[in-house]
Amino acid sequence: MEQYELDAVKRITTRPPRDHRTLAVRGLTPVIGAEVSGLDLSRELTGDQLAELRTVFLDHHVLVFRDQDLTPEDHQRLAAHFGELRPVNPPPEHGNPYILEVATSPEAATVFGNGWHADGTADAEPSLGSMLHITEMPAPGSGGDTLFANMHLAYDMLSPKLKELLTGLTAIHDGAHAFRGHKIPEGYEPPVSEHPVVVRHPETDRPLLYVNPAYTSRIPQLSADESRAVLDLLFSVVPNRPMLACRVRWEPNTLVFWDNRCVQHHAVYDYYPHTRFGHRVAINGGPLKG
Repeated sequence: MEQYELDAVKRITTRPPRDHRTLAVRGLTPVIGAEVSGLDLSRELTGDQLAELRTVFLDHHVLVFRDQDLTPEDHQRLAAHFGELRPVNPPPEHGNPYILEVATSPEAATVFGNGWHADGTADAEPSLGSMLHITEMPAPGSGGDTLFANMHLAYDMLSPKLKELLTGLTAIHDGAHAFRGHKIPEGYEPPVSEHPVVVRHPETDRPLLYVNPAYTSRIPQLSADESRAVLDLLFSVVPNRPMLACRVRWEPNTLVFWDNRCVQHHAVYDYYPHTRFGHRVAINGGPLKG
């Protein structure tokens, strides 16, 4: 490991731990993710609980809550504490416009989240985050985990010269890119947006790497060959650095809340012919700035 990479890791792992009064926090890894206990998410949280939860969210980026028996109303109420609910796009033909059914069965034409990405980065204002509540899992030992990667650390571990190159560059995020090999739903117009390659988190102002292979198609300031080479290099950062990621092992009635602005995730499809089922509620974000 180069010295600048080690320094980046040390900046995260040597932060003093916080004291928590209304909940308990156990980190999943030293750099990302935490299990939160002591809260019943089916009940209205107090102001102190919500304040601590927001702090823990910004510290760990991915929060895991076990044994949460939630109704759709509970799920939406919890998400609404963090911002305006984000309608499902394209909208479902039937059912709640704010709840996406995440269902993968042997007959499924597509697999939700199978590949490193952040949700909806082709939108002009991508989501703040998502809350996924899994209610049905494959048989024990049959897989179905989700990986989450810290994109603050992904950027921090780049060399100083590469960071210089990326300064001021933007990238095109194309919604049609995510449908490669699949039919685009009838009547749905995939969004296309341009975002900085390196953005600053709107709440913490920390820089992070903001490109992903699911949506990012090119860097307009570079030639086609240069763009492809730089993007391929940046796309390789997360899969080639396991230390960036935590692994969430789902159990029935687990809810995971992740910060879509600074986290990429990968839902591992290793459970065929079993089924995984849950509901996701997303929260509106705002414009991204470099």
